[in-house]
Amino acid sequence: MNHVSAAPVPSVRDRVSPEEWQMRVDLAAAYRLIAHYGWSDFTATHTSVEVPGTNRQHFLINPHGMLFEQVTASSLVKIDCDGNPVMDSPYKANPAGFIIHSAIHRAREDAFCVMHTHTVAGVAVSMQKHGLLSASQHSCFFHNNIAYHDVEYMADGLDMREVLVRDLGDKRAMIMRNHGLLVAARTLGETFWLMHTLERACAAQIAALSGGSEINPVSDKGASYFSDLVANKDFSLRLGNNAWPSLVALMDSVDPSFRD
Repeated sequence: MNHVSAAPVPSVRDRVSPEEWQMRVDLAAAYRLIAHYGWSDFTATHTSVEVPGTNRQHFLINPHGMLFEQVTASSLVKIDCDGNPVMDSPYKANPAGFIIHSAIHRAREDAFCVMHTHTVAGVAVSMQKHGLLSASQHSCFFHNNIAYHDVEYMADGLDMREVLVRDLGDKRAMIMRNHGLLVAARTLGETFWLMHTLERACAAQIAALSGGSEINPVSDKGASYFSDLVANKDFSLRLGNNAWPSLVALMDSVDPSFRD
């Protein structure tokens, strides 16, 4: 396998706290995992995390224009919620990423990590008028537990943040109509588990509908059992946190340069 390395960038490890450095390593691993699972969209989309100890004032996000296979801990960009760089970097943040992520980080104390994707399955479901159907076990985790946001507000720039936050409400997942998927959660592990589950739900729905047969929905009682696990019982937090070390180890086995 040919390893893809990021463009040379000086290490920032000695310029940040140990806590921030660890978060940088984890976020860089998340970007490599997004690429590994085929969720990236060239250099578009973005995932951000709050810088530990900054009380939702500073967050880390990908360097705009860099492939996710190339992201490293040192190349991540640190900005504030007004989009201003907090630390010198040869890279800039994605403007759209700043607008979407700053809105949610500001409004939700539990939104430590925000992940946004444009996968084929996610975009396909976002195009369907009925949205996500409670017809698979994966989708049942989001039964009455997912928000929707109209893409028309994307053109409003900074002004769309209020609408975005309103539409997300207290949900951890959102389908952005005609656009893609978004997850906001308490840890990187939980965020990744939720996005993986939502992506599988969307892929299963598109596959089932393409078969041409009538869909067999899950009952409200059955679907509510699964959604309650995510909404009220920290199920996604436990499973995501338990899986995260193994996911990072997977990236170490593929290409450990994300740690640079």
